Amino acid sequence: MTDLEARLAHVDARLAYEIDVVAASQAVTEGWAVLVDTRRQESWDHGHIAGALHLPKAGLDARIDELPRDRTLIVYGWGPGCNGATTTARMLLAAGLDVQELLGGYEYWVRNGFETEAGGVVSRQAPDPLVTAEH
Repeated sequence: MTDLEARLAHVDARLAYEIDVVAASQAVTEGWAVLVDTRRQESWDHGHIAGALHLPKAGLDARIDELPRDRTLIVYGWGPGCNGATTTARMLLAAGLDVQELLGGYEYWVRNGFETEAGGVVSRQAPDPLVTAEH
């Protein structure tokens, strides 16, 4: 394999595995994907993506059989500096589930102005101008 072929394979693999928040929102709306929050309970309670399943790594083994196998699971953590979702994604992929990882995690979901939930209340922040500005 040449250097160019290796680089292209790497990029192709990333595009097949990672999904951005806009595409993830559309996937959930279209019904072919489910969002899965991999953070600990305290983080979930602080706020999570509205409609997401809560599946912290600590409880993964006990709940893996409850997960839908007919849809893609889009896992997320806090943000780009957190790899908890990556760890969970690996475990789910090894168990035979279809998984993608949400680029930017919860942070970028919020920054894009999509719905979140905390304490049973669904809300939406105004989008961050950095993510909505036209270039």
